[in-house]
Amino acid sequence: MSMPFYVSPEQLMKDRADYARKGIARGRSVVVLQYDEGIAFATENPSRALHKISEIYDRIAFAAVGKYNEFENLRVAGVRYADLRGYSYDRADVNARGLANAYAQTLGTVFTTESKPLEVELVVAEVGATPADDQIYRLSYDGSVADEHGVVAMGGQSDELGERLRAEWREGMTLPEVLDLATRVLGGGSEGDPVAPAHLEAAVLERGRPRRSFRRLAPATLTALLGALAPPAAEPTENS
Repeated sequence: MSMPFYVSPEQLMKDRADYARKGIARGRSVVVLQYDEGIAFATENPSRALHKISEIYDRIAFAAVGKYNEFENLRVAGVRYADLRGYSYDRADVNARGLANAYAQTLGTVFTTESKPLEVELVVAEVGATPADDQIYRLSYDGSVADEHGVVAMGGQSDELGERLRAEWREGMTLPEVLDLATRVLGGGSEGDPVAPAHLEAAVLERGRPRRSFRRLAPATLTALLGALAPPAAEPTENS
């Protein structure tokens, strides 16, 4: 009679965590940055159909890295959760904190009970009446939740990207400024060229919009916003 194969719980959890981290690291990074009038999201993504940044509810957005089919299922579940809660109670009762808790329970349950963890990392963000009221939650593959402020980087070289973002980000930056920072960091900072608007997926949660705060930024809009930072051309002077 053969002995059953045994793996310690510690080793099993470690193997699952390593598996999930490797899958997430293969994806292109997503960065999230607060600015003076809301929250901006950006990622390098040439596809115009497979979105990594999406609207969940009136003032709530969702960004993800990892396996598309897995985080898309989570996005759809989040939309259903928000719609049901808003219908059953009140639209004001739908908030990012509740959605993040629901995602944390799902991710944690799959990580501990299923044979394969979800290879995803998420950000759930809600724009408030003031910058101090903004909420940004980062969720890991194991259901861990972190309350973030200012900037967040996920996927790929997230630690390195996060350091670059924190080194240059400051409170009160405008939308063109944070988009310029995002394109430079996603492009490799000083080591590479900024990501071109045609290859950038970007969206914002705008504080001033009356109800639905989410807005996608088309390449033409991105070009105009980034061009607003370009210094004006110097006027030629005549030699006396």
